Amino acid sequence: MRKFDTKVQHLKYKVLREVAREEWNGTLREHMLDIPKKIVPGNEPTMRCCVYKERAILGERIKIAMGGDKENPNVIEVIEIACDECPMGGYDVTEACRGCLAHRCEDVCRRGAITFDSQQKAHIDKTKCVECGQCAKVCPYSAILNFKRPCMSACKVNAISMTETKAACIDNEKCISCGACVYQCPFGAITDKSFIIDAINMLKNKENKVYAVVAPSISSQFRYAKIGQVISGIKALGFHTVVEAALGADMVAYTEARELAEKGFLTSSCCPAFVSYIKGQFPDLAEHISHNLSPAATIAKYIKEHDEGAKVIFIGPCTAKKMEFQKEEVRPYIDCVITFEELQALFDSRDIDITTLEEDVLDNASYFGRIFARSGGLSDAVA
Repeated sequence: MRKFDTKVQHLKYKVLREVAREEWNGTLREHMLDIPKKIVPGNEPTMRCCVYKERAILGERIKIAMGGDKENPNVIEVIEIACDECPMGGYDVTEACRGCLAHRCEDVCRRGAITFDSQQKAHIDKTKCVECGQCAKVCPYSAILNFKRPCMSACKVNAISMTETKAACIDNEKCISCGACVYQCPFGAITDKSFIIDAINMLKNKENKVYAVVAPSISSQFRYAKIGQVISGIKALGFHTVVEAALGADMVAYTEARELAEKGFLTSSCCPAFVSYIKGQFPDLAEHISHNLSPAATIAKYIKEHDEGAKVIFIGPCTAKKMEFQKEEVRPYIDCVITFEELQALFDSRDIDITTLEEDVLDNASYFGRIFARSGGLSDAVA
């Protein structure tokens, strides 16, 4: 986990680590304005045009790490000051245009958006273009390309548009909180809110018995350590015990098998992003969504039913889980959600080197519960 896919992820982690460190010490409000200088010291910029802009953006990242905009119900937010380097996008004519005589691009355009200069090279009038893509399809040289912003290309539900200031804008009615745009934005201008402070405060309260419910993918996230050491590290943070979400998957597989037998056709309720996708894009299929809670919510419900006063924090790879636990039907069972990168930030904020720890055991679930998220895993478990 210490090896990050991109520098954007590493920067995000550093902000989370420093915010967590100050929150553990009870000094976050006092020292939060010092964190940008700690991460970007000196006067030489490393990412942007100047250190002042870098620190201003870091200030916004700190707000996201502290829970983000309370008025915005979405867990995915845009840092507008960081979203200024992408081109407008859309269809453009490249240098591959040969100025041919056929002018198929002009003939196929119903909006009259294509004109030609003195060299007979095509040009697209953005004020007329509706981005239908017909010109690109008929160009014999493939000289017309669609330069979409990475976030817009990543979003499969068309939830991202642009504001008048050219910043990305997320339509919360369409967004399914899958996080694809978060991962694809090269500048980290789109990011997910963190509830790491809520998690720390639960752990700091000695009256709480806090359970960690971990996603099966935890076994592959911390490759520099053994899974047993990761479990020991979680307990070292103050968690009472660690439970596999895969045990909830075993429970769901049992009940979904019966539901499938009764209905004959069923879609899964395991992934909150998928459920939102079905409801938004294929509403006719919504009645076929399983009525079961997700594996994470199912095991959390079981824990709370058998341990009154327990607190449950889900730890996994998915931003959509941060949206799920705020839903009315899940809120009573899951108290907080953090990602694996936030877990790493927690380890490092407490100077816990998990590679030095003894191995603990994680053996709650079956093989079939653990492969739920694998392609075909759910159907195998139900079968």
